[in-house]
Amino acid sequence: MYDRGDRAYNGPSSWRMLLLRIGDKCSEYAGLSEAKEHIDACFGVLSREWEESRDDILMFLLQCAEQLPHKIPFYGVLVGLMNLEDENMAKEVVESTQNNLQAALYSEDCIRIRVLLRFVSVLMCCKVVQPGSVVETFETLLSSAATTVDEEAGNPAWQSRADFYVSCILFCLPWCGAELVEQVPDEIDRVMAAVQSYLSIRKRCLDIGFQVFEREEDDVINKKDFLEDLWDRIQTFTNCGWKADSVPRPYLLFEAQLVVGKVHDFGPVSCSDQPPSLSSLSAVSFGREKHVADLKYPRRLQRLNIFPADKIEQIMQPIDRFIVEEYLLDVLFFFSGCRKECTTYMAGLPVPFRYEYLMAETIFSQLLLLPHAPFKPLYYTLVIIDLCKALPGAFPSVIASAVRTLFDKIEYLDMECRSRLIFWFSHHLSNFRFVWPWEDWAFVIDHPKWSPQRIFVQEVLEKEVRLSYWDKIKQSVDHANSLEQLLPPRGGTCFKFSTEEGKEITSAQSLSSELSGMVKGRKTSRELSTWLEEKIVSVHGSRIALEVVVQTLLHIGSKSFTHLTTVLERYGRVISSLCSDEEKQVALIEEVSSFWTNNCQMTAMTIERMMAYRLVSNLAIVAWVFSPANVEQFHLSDHPWEILRNAANKTFNRISDLRKDIASIKKSIISADESALNAKQELEAAESKLEIVHGEPVQTEKPGRLKRLKAISEKANEQSVSARESLEAKEALLARALEENKALLYSLYANFSSVLSQRLEKVCVDGKLPVLESTDVDEMRVDSEEQQKMQLDSLNGNSDNRTRKSYDVGEQEQWCRSTLGHVKAFSRQYASEIWPHIDNLNKEVFQDAHPIFKKAVYAGLGVLS
Repeated sequence: MYDRGDRAYNGPSSWRMLLLRIGDKCSEYAGLSEAKEHIDACFGVLSREWEESRDDILMFLLQCAEQLPHKIPFYGVLVGLMNLEDENMAKEVVESTQNNLQAALYSEDCIRIRVLLRFVSVLMCCKVVQPGSVVETFETLLSSAATTVDEEAGNPAWQSRADFYVSCILFCLPWCGAELVEQVPDEIDRVMAAVQSYLSIRKRCLDIGFQVFEREEDDVINKKDFLEDLWDRIQTFTNCGWKADSVPRPYLLFEAQLVVGKVHDFGPVSCSDQPPSLSSLSAVSFGREKHVADLKYPRRLQRLNIFPADKIEQIMQPIDRFIVEEYLLDVLFFFSGCRKECTTYMAGLPVPFRYEYLMAETIFSQLLLLPHAPFKPLYYTLVIIDLCKALPGAFPSVIASAVRTLFDKIEYLDMECRSRLIFWFSHHLSNFRFVWPWEDWAFVIDHPKWSPQRIFVQEVLEKEVRLSYWDKIKQSVDHANSLEQLLPPRGGTCFKFSTEEGKEITSAQSLSSELSGMVKGRKTSRELSTWLEEKIVSVHGSRIALEVVVQTLLHIGSKSFTHLTTVLERYGRVISSLCSDEEKQVALIEEVSSFWTNNCQMTAMTIERMMAYRLVSNLAIVAWVFSPANVEQFHLSDHPWEILRNAANKTFNRISDLRKDIASIKKSIISADESALNAKQELEAAESKLEIVHGEPVQTEKPGRLKRLKAISEKANEQSVSARESLEAKEALLARALEENKALLYSLYANFSSVLSQRLEKVCVDGKLPVLESTDVDEMRVDSEEQQKMQLDSLNGNSDNRTRKSYDVGEQEQWCRSTLGHVKAFSRQYASEIWPHIDNLNKEVFQDAHPIFKKAVYAGLGVLS
């Protein structure tokens, strides 16, 4: 049997493929299907390659264990079998793992810490590592966690790190708990007691601002957080004999062999330095510290509970849910650069039950994770598409059910999550011929125009038009004709100075036509500026000049984005000369919006390009977004928010890029200084070589070499000087960017406070917004009949005739809810830029602001106001 398989692995990298594919149903194992056969075949090939590739095998095995963590039990057995043949090699694996874990703890690499702890736990089960060493490692982490949350000796703002350490321990128990109970029962009881003690002194993670679904504060306070839920499931797991169906235990098949191997000590580890005590810091300082801690130890999963628990957990133990979620998150992380492999591994996890519902919910939890998704939304879009194609009989209907459930609860969904869901859904449909049973959602046309469900459908259709064309999307809603009202206007420009045959040409049209001829004749910016001053500004004024220039240039550049970019690059100075202050820049943006009134995408792209060329400032964009006409659209369209997000992103990205450039230049300065010093020393050494001829010192070095050394020294000095000059220039740009950032934040929040204060007083009852209809967003229901009929790639067009209630929230209240949602989203997204200015913002903006507005800001920053 093994000979047949071995003949397939004659290539130089056959052992690598076997390590990668161990446990899979694949051709590399030539039909072998059992775990024991896989391990025997792989170990047989490794044994033959031992002497020639020992170091390579060791390194690659450790890489596989770290980057294919759902296969760690298989790699643990291989190390156990190696331990029987070569104790030193197994010892090297243990030492390398210990060194890697220590490095990960110091560098605060959360993914690596968690995976390596699991690997150590499995090595213990495979009789490679002493059980006492594993317990000692657990107790080190527990000690650090308990110290951190101690209000006198620790720093409770860093509870996220302490929670992470404890969760790592709990996640190891499904892999090693049974063996620890059998071999060191007293020690594992001590660990469990320490975990219980830690949970009694930590504070429940509220994170009201990071809830995907809007919840009342009391609901969040009374709900178990992630760690508490995990602890409850671990306790249930212990009562079931420490056995989990989702954790393979192949080492039991080799127990008689492994038990005779030498057991190695796993060296002690230490945690990174304890953050200083917070006893004397203010609430703002606490929030700032907590923000830093949360960035280093981010939330890995925010469970959505899209499907009822009985749909997901009816065929698995409570702990299995956590284990499968870990598998899925690991695959999503380690295969983020390889979609096909990601899909293969996600669809073929080593578990004995079906998990499509859990897989869909886990992917959506990552797509909608707050404050930031681990990867760009497009990655999750591609993964879902590939899974729908890989599992056509099951997964499309699960995704469709999830979409409908999320749609039913859209009014509770966080504003940022709503935007992500719209982005994902439109892209998803674009890959399935834009097919969706829109007639099931046709009822939204009877809702008021500010209904979240109606806005959702409207925004999805608008995004679809961007991805395709208007007629195609209109055709996709033929079975729900009423939804045509929600389609965006047909694309096209609104050029003010177009001429019609038979109508008299106005002076403005004539000037525009003349300007167009000059541009097409490739006149220079200087020539255009002279003509403008003489023909328009001096006669009609600067406002008419701005209108003619912007409308004409946009008309010329309207053929494509490339045409637009070329026109702005060539004649940006002409526009800039007409927009010397913020008021005129706002007028410029008005002209852009007027020209592209039927194309929101081009409006946003044009304004973004103009900001990149510094034709408009971020303050002008904020002023335009908060103009009365746009403010009235805050709850009806994502258009003004898209432009505002682009402006904020451009501002903050400039700062980030400049900081990276400065760090790079500082490194180059050090390198240039070292080169200059070496060149100088080499030149001085050459010049100092003298000999006495006829009683006089004479240079012995060849003139040609001296000349070359002088040139090298001069060039090195020039590079050092040039790098310093470049550093000064970049630092000046950074200082300017930081001032722009500060001004943007003050303007943004001042405008938010102003427009909200005017409306909140009208809708608040006893100082609070009215409570939405009581519905538990964590108990969503999915109709099983609905699941069966919804296949994204083969829909049958049946309508959903269930009774739909209308949306009875008033327009002013909805405006406040939507705007507050965006306030929270902006605060959350740009928290790192906001925290350095929070003290001054409190004094100058928030001091007299409405309490509900302040609460939204601080919720976005991750603290209670």
